[in-house]
Amino acid sequence: KHLFLATAEGYSIRFPESDCRPMGRATYGVRGISLRRDDRVVGMEVLEREGAVLTVAERGLGKRTPIAAYREQGRGGLGVINLRVTERTGRVVGVRQVVTGDQVVLITQEGMIIRTAADGIRESGRSTQGVKLIDLDPADRLVAFAKVVEREEENGGDEDDDGPQATIH
Repeated sequence: KHLFLATAEGYSIRFPESDCRPMGRATYGVRGISLRRDDRVVGMEVLEREGAVLTVAERGLGKRTPIAAYREQGRGGLGVINLRVTERTGRVVGVRQVVTGDQVVLITQEGMIIRTAADGIRESGRSTQGVKLIDLDPADRLVAFAKVVEREEENGGDEDDDGPQATIH
C-alpha cells in the first residue's frame, strides 16, 4: 500500500509504506513530507488500489483526483501540488480516499452540516481549484469533513430494527 500526506497549502506526497521502518515507542519517527514555511500536514490516508483522493478546502471548494495522478515519490520530499490554493479556495481542510458509493459529511465553523455523495463531485486534475461543494456565508468556512461508512446491523430480526447504520470516519 501507499501512504498519502496532504498539507494545508495544497501539497501532497505519495510513497510506499515500506519506506517507513518499524521503531520503538519513544522515537521521533521518520519524515513523511518536508514542509514549506507556514505549512502543516492536514491529512494522511493509506491508499487502496482503487478510488480517488477527495480534497476539501476552507471556502467550500473540493475535488476528486484519481490516485494514479499522484506519482510515487520517496518519503521526505517536498511533494507535488494537490490543490491550487488561492484566496478563492482557502487552505486545504483535509483529504480522504473515496470510492464509488461513498458519502461525505461537510462541517462548517458556524455549525452547518451537509451530507453529499462523493460520486457527485467532479474528478479533476491535481493542480486545479475544484468545484463548489457548499454555499458559505463570507464569514463562514469549512473546518472538517468525514467519510460516511454504511453498515448493516444484525439484530436477529428484531421488530425495532432501524435499518442500516452510518459511521463517520
